[in-house]
Amino acid sequence: MKIHEYQGKQLFKKYGVPVPEGGPAFSVDEALDIAARLGGYPVVVKAQIHAGGRGKGGGVKLAKSHEEVKEHASKILGMTLVTKQTGPQGKLVKRLLVEKGCNIAKELYLSVLPDRSNAKICLMGSEAGGMSIEEVAAATPEKIIKVYVDPLLGIKPYHTRLLAFKMNIPKGAMKQFTQMITGLYNLSMDYDCSLVEINPLVITKEEEVIAIDSKINFDDNALFRHKDVMEFRDLDEEDPLEVEASKFDLNYIKLDGNVGNMVNGAGLAMATMDIIMLAGAEPANFLDVGGGANAEQVKNAFKIMLSDPNVKAVLINIFGGILRCDRLAEGVVNAAKEVGIKVPVVIRMEGTNVEIGRKILSDSGLQLVNAISMKDAAEKVAKAVKGL
Repeated sequence: MKIHEYQGKQLFKKYGVPVPEGGPAFSVDEALDIAARLGGYPVVVKAQIHAGGRGKGGGVKLAKSHEEVKEHASKILGMTLVTKQTGPQGKLVKRLLVEKGCNIAKELYLSVLPDRSNAKICLMGSEAGGMSIEEVAAATPEKIIKVYVDPLLGIKPYHTRLLAFKMNIPKGAMKQFTQMITGLYNLSMDYDCSLVEINPLVITKEEEVIAIDSKINFDDNALFRHKDVMEFRDLDEEDPLEVEASKFDLNYIKLDGNVGNMVNGAGLAMATMDIIMLAGAEPANFLDVGGGANAEQVKNAFKIMLSDPNVKAVLINIFGGILRCDRLAEGVVNAAKEVGIKVPVVIRMEGTNVEIGRKILSDSGLQLVNAISMKDAAEKVAKAVKGL
């Protein structure tokens, strides 16, 4: 789960990470009130969406007066902000963050994230702050500094000092910087974060260290432990179909293709998406109904998938284990009767009760296309979307 920058900064404050004074605004008048309370200019007016690259897209503006705050807030609120991370469709801006400006001397990059390759927590920093870290890694990988922490032992002073020295932190800012790293690490561990990122983290001319940005992602599987974080969830920033799928504990991610997929097991789902592309079509979603799905969940998964107007055909690829083939078939039939099937549906089933499942489908009267293998299924669904 993602949260907004201003929400992330609320958590930063809790862990002693310095952030600029400011607050969220949902209207131009609120933006003006916050700017007035900050007691001086310049202030920064920032669009709040779940995507990076807002500055390049015109979503971050410096205001040197009351009039400029009004002008920038009026333009940004309600705009469709397009960045590399939003895709060409962009995102509608419904809220702002208004903050006091900083006397910036240096911009840095800093993040804390789990590294699955070595089962450790990675403290990642770079002197190339303010830039896309992906671009920095590709063009100048030597500028990326990594320090690894064993989560069973926890963060130690030598971890923070090592990162600070390698990032050439000025002596006057060293103590504050190392304390900040410890705070970010503790935040990451306490809240089961998959990413805590500051870009840029700035050192001011007064040698203060301030997080003028925040990006925090949380492990969805651990959210039941963090009810306070769930209050930060902004459903307007999520795809409506993904929100609907989450109500039924379905792992659904919308994509840009034209073939709807229903699969049990994440590995099988990814393999199915790959083979669809090899056959010349594009997956419209990732949908893992899970090993223990019941007929009701299957029905709802099928309904959600069919509600996507981009779906021109459906591929159901199930290996029956805990999710028996007869249970899947019942869910598909019930969903088809409820919403109607207007696109071709290709089904490939193997495993527990497969013959019973096939009989349920054949007796349903539905126009379904059976496939005997993944390759056969992919080829048939690719022909279906092409109208062959």
